[in-house]
Amino acid sequence: MKFIVDAQLPRSLAAFLRDKGFDVIHTSELPDGNDTSDAEINHLSVSDERIVISKDGDFYDYFAARKEPYKLLHIRTGNISNAKLIELFNKNIGTILRELDERDVVEIDQHYLIALH
Repeated sequence: MKFIVDAQLPRSLAAFLRDKGFDVIHTSELPDGNDTSDAEINHLSVSDERIVISKDGDFYDYFAARKEPYKLLHIRTGNISNAKLIELFNKNIGTILRELDERDVVEIDQHYLIALH
């Protein structure tokens, strides 16, 4: 699986996923950095079949309206520390990957993982 981590999520999440062997881009690594537009992120997601990981609810709306991005992991944890976010991913990575393999949109918060589409 390939991922693109959106600007409001830490680069440490991208590093965590890379350490797990995944192809990951953080928006800060793109030519426009964290100013990369949602439309550009969607285009990259679709063209490279990258799963967008974002807290931004606009990506869910885009998917509902246009089936973009390619796939979405929507983070709904509110404000938690980067360490807690990485811990959440570490505890749930197997389930996250299984759900993303079968679904187009998955939401995760501090207590639940929900597969939507």
